[in-house]
Amino acid sequence: MQDPDHARIFVEWHRAARERDTLALLALYAADAVLESPLVPAILADRPEGVLRGHVELARFFEEGARRRPNALVRWWRTGDWASLGNLLIWEYPRDTPAGEQVDLVEVMEIADGLIRHHRIYWGWFGTRLLTEAAVRHALSHPAPPC
Repeated sequence: MQDPDHARIFVEWHRAARERDTLALLALYAADAVLESPLVPAILADRPEGVLRGHVELARFFEEGARRRPNALVRWWRTGDWASLGNLLIWEYPRDTPAGEQVDLVEVMEIADGLIRHHRIYWGWFGTRLLTEAAVRHALSHPAPPC
């Protein structure tokens, strides 16, 4: 039997993220939720560790990420399959889609009391390569001052 909170979050998180609905996205998270992603330092230069805690930090990340996106490789395509394992909700945005390649991700969320408590985003080889290339371009265009 599918957990109704997992089913709701699976649908609503995807919709809110795709539509850049920061308020709806944030409403799915507990006030003290943790989010971990290699995209954090790419979006927020002052957060090199890639871990965010609480609504204030999450809201800043969601807002800045929505502002900086359009990226042709963020297609938001998924199969519709998801897994519910105890308190874990898991699904994939695969690299290969009917419209071509996209950033490949696996979303892993710990759910409690109907809210996301801990969210980890794992990037596949294709997305990791894109992040690395963007970081190199940024470093080359913003060299560190000499010591």
